[in-house]
Amino acid sequence: MKKVYSLLVAAAVTLTMLGCGAASTEPAVVKKPAKAQSVQIFTSENKDGKITPKVISDKMDAVGLTSAGNNDMNKPFSQRFSKLHYKTYNLAMYQNDALTLKLIKKYPNFGALAPLTMSIWSDGETMNVSTLTLDGMARATGIANTDPDLIAYAALIHKGLKAAMPNGKFQFLDYNVASQTESYAVTFEMDVEIDEDSTMEDFKEDFEGEFEGEMEPIGFLMPNYSNLQEELFEDAGYDEYDFYTTYSICKFDVIYPVSKLHPEAGAYAPCSMYMYKKKSEDKMHIGYLGVDNWIKTLDIKDQESMKPLYEAQGLINNILTEMTE
Repeated sequence: MKKVYSLLVAAAVTLTMLGCGAASTEPAVVKKPAKAQSVQIFTSENKDGKITPKVISDKMDAVGLTSAGNNDMNKPFSQRFSKLHYKTYNLAMYQNDALTLKLIKKYPNFGALAPLTMSIWSDGETMNVSTLTLDGMARATGIANTDPDLIAYAALIHKGLKAAMPNGKFQFLDYNVASQTESYAVTFEMDVEIDEDSTMEDFKEDFEGEFEGEMEPIGFLMPNYSNLQEELFEDAGYDEYDFYTTYSICKFDVIYPVSKLHPEAGAYAPCSMYMYKKKSEDKMHIGYLGVDNWIKTLDIKDQESMKPLYEAQGLINNILTEMTE
């Protein structure tokens, strides 16, 4: 018996040294990306189909990330295009109001991430969700990744994902992020002059009406509009702005070809655009995340994806340039 026991001990030691023992299920060294990633993908097995976009939205909402919309893109895609890329493909918008208010108070351009966005897609075997990372939010807005409110937001996103997909894991991504500091933001300014017969509200409504009237005929949709002045600022007693609004903007002819090879690009789409005027200034500020966020942080190199992104940005910029000159 002593001889048999010795043999068993020796075998166990050998298996452990070879990495086959039960206590060694992970590699000794975990490979890390060469550069901080702007996007993260959370994936879970879903063969039984129990994880749905609605389940994800409900779980995110339960931790404080309220959904502003969760759109099934396959419905319009099926009417416009001959083939669907995924069994499920949704673009969703979500926001934590308290953290959004705190961040906008310090950094007005955080409206470019109000709401935040994510893509949800499935091939039938797994469910996948892409969102921005802490570094991605920091880089895109120019906010330090040490800001406590931004860190809290990133942690809340992790909490929501894990609540929605308890068995999920973050994929290893090693995209060649072109820059860790360049935001790729697109911004505009416009002098605001109000005559005696109009009000600031008239100015805002006229500008928004003209903007929507220019965008919609060329195929842009605005699935969400938020009046943060009324929805957040007034209730909190924050009175620094005459107005602050955001649009969520998308275009089927852009997201469809991009999603084919880069479904995670929905972490940037629909694109959020802010428009605000501070009471202390005579200028309106407009801004959104430029498409180089997609291209230069997701290793997008194929013309099928790049061309519609740059074309869409060109159309938006032309409209805003004409309106703000």
